[in-house]
Parts: sequence; C-alpha cells; structure tokens
Amino acid sequence: MRNNKKWANMYLVFVFLILYAPIIYLIYYSFNSGGTMHNFERFTLEWYKEVIGDTRLWIIVLNTLTIALLSAAVSTILGVLGALAIYYVKNRHMKQLILMLNNVLIVSPDVIIGASFLILFTIIGIQLGFTSVLLSHIAFSVPIVVLMVLPKLQEMSPTLIDAARDLGANQWDVLTKVILPFITPGIFAGFFMALTYSLDDFAVTFFVTGNGFSTLSVEIYSRARQGISLSINALSTLLFLFTVVLVIGYYFISQKSSSLYGMRGRRK
Repeated sequence: MRNNKKWANMYLVFVFLILYAPIIYLIYYSFNSGGTMHNFERFTLEWYKEVIGDTRLWIIVLNTLTIALLSAAVSTILGVLGALAIYYVKNRHMKQLILMLNNVLIVSPDVIIGASFLILFTIIGIQLGFTSVLLSHIAFSVPIVVLMVLPKLQEMSPTLIDAARDLGANQWDVLTKVILPFITPGIFAGFFMALTYSLDDFAVTFFVTGNGFSTLSVEIYSRARQGISLSINALSTLLFLFTVVLVIGYYFISQKSSSLYGMRGRRK
C-alpha cells in the first residue's frame, strides 16, 4: 500500500510538472531584458511597464472583465434556475435527456459552438461586438453552472423541505431560507467557474468578436501572430496570476460558506 501511494504521489507530481512547466517557462522569460525566449540576460520589468502603459490594452482588459462579470452573473442566475428545474423533473427519462443535452454543450468543440453562434448572430442581425460576445459567453457558461449546482441539490435531504413546510413555510420561504443557503457553495463554484471560463475563452470569442472590440485572449493571439514579444509573456503572466487569485478566492469563500452552513445546522 505504501509503495502504491508513493508511486501515485510521484505520478501526480510528474503530471503537474508537465502541466505547469510551460507556464513557468513563460513567466521566467517575461523578466528577460534580452527580448527573446532563448538566452536570459538580466532581470527587468520593462515588459510589464510596457503592458501597464498601453492604454488600448487597458480598454481591452476592461472589456474582458465586464464581459466575464456580466456573463458569470447572468449565467449563474440562469444556471441555478435550470438546476432547480432539472431537480424537480419527476420523469427519470426526461431528466436524463435534459442532462444529456446540457452536457453536450460542455463537451462540444469550441470551434463548432463559435461557428454556430456566428451563423446565428448573422442570421438574426446581431452586430458582432460586445453583445454577441456577452450572449455567447452566457450560453456556454450556463451548462457549467448547472453541473456545479445540481450535485448540491441532490445532496440535500428532502426532509429539510418537508420540515420547513410543516412549520408553515411557503414556496418562497423554502427556496430562500432552505434551498438557496444549502446550495450556496455550488452557486459560488458555478459563478467562479463561469468567470474563469469567460476570461480564458478564445475559440468562441474569436468567432463572435467584431471590429473595434476585443478581449484579452484574442488580443494575445493577435500579438503572438505578429512575432515574438515578451510583452505577450508579461500580459499572459498577469492574466494567469489573476486567474489564480480567483481560484484562491473561490476556495476560501466556499470553505467559509460550508463552515457557516455547518454551524447553522448544528445550532438547529
């Protein structure tokens, strides 16, 4: 057993090294004064200063954050409603069908989803830009939120709802005072997952963005096509660190939410 655990730990370390080695390599050369990713000359922050001083880039950052926050908020609301609707479906075959349709949107290639949105927006006359990107991000984030929230609903004991109704709670009270507090960790998980997916998405955004509007992922791709510049490394590093902060924030918030709910449960 000890040997198996040792090999399992070594395997995990090896996998994480493979996953994070390119990111570490990128971050390392973002401090290279030589301007290349081959020979590290000396430590410098000039590439970060170039990124910070780029006014156009800050407009793109604002666009990206606005899209991510709005799409995450709207998709969280829709995803919670969708998870509740699926949870209360009585027919088992119908429930499985709805879940399958929800999962298809997650596993479908981003290129197909992006091309589908492009055709849809062209047909119905929506101009490519802020609105098209926002709608597409909401669409591919809703299934993610559903998958985050639905397991929490399935963990909830039906006796909680029955007890609330026996005590005179109406449907609204059951929803706001029993169900939503119980699934709060799942709601936070869905929100942060939708936020990170929106920040990192490139393939779908590339199809539905228009002239004069861009996000960070599309901007990084456009700059990379023009040639090697360590400002891309600096920009990618800042985006990666921001994503890490979001993940850490989600972890602490979910832990706090779980502990608060546990304390309430013990008091009851």
